[in-house]
Amino acid sequence: MEEKEISQAVIRRMPRYYRYLGELIDDGVERISSNDLSKRMNVTASQIRQDLNNFGGFGQQGYGYNVKYLYEEIGKILGLNEKHNIIVIGAGNLGQALANYVKFEKLGFMIIGLFDVNPALDGVTVRGIKIHMLEELEQFCAENQVDIAALTMPKAKADAIANRLVDAGIHAIWNFAHVDLELLDKDVVVENVHLSDSLMQLSYNVARNKKARESGS
Repeated sequence: MEEKEISQAVIRRMPRYYRYLGELIDDGVERISSNDLSKRMNVTASQIRQDLNNFGGFGQQGYGYNVKYLYEEIGKILGLNEKHNIIVIGAGNLGQALANYVKFEKLGFMIIGLFDVNPALDGVTVRGIKIHMLEELEQFCAENQVDIAALTMPKAKADAIANRLVDAGIHAIWNFAHVDLELLDKDVVVENVHLSDSLMQLSYNVARNKKARESGS
């Protein structure tokens, strides 16, 4: 049976559901209706039901959702019931910030190595994670199970390094380099994170709100 294709818009909302459900668990909430969840998340109850129905629904009419069960099921949908080993290519400020972010480990994402070309960083550790030289990349991947590679490096070198990662057997790339990767293997999953795009969207909304205030004064 062919697996149902889920839209990227729905997939992008799933981590938000997971986060809010985790907060409900922390608050001791055991059951919640789609209407009450919609008020917390500022998403319509209809949208919540439609999103969750893509994966089976999980709720009962007149009962709502069991918060812990739904949290665990969404975790499985997102693959958070498994451990994912990550390496970071580029041990500068952003790469080291990722290595220092302990919440990744709570979600099952384990950073097991950092790589750089700066010889001054060779053997330095960040929160116990060793920085290796880039020339060691293929050997490290051969000796360790690496599920995801994060690129936090200049865009000029990103394509070449990404294809080296693919050749080394990496099937998922978390790309912080400000460039759309051109990979030889199109089956590799790439998630692009353009921090400046998010900042520009924020700038647009700040400017729009400022104009609205000025026109209303």
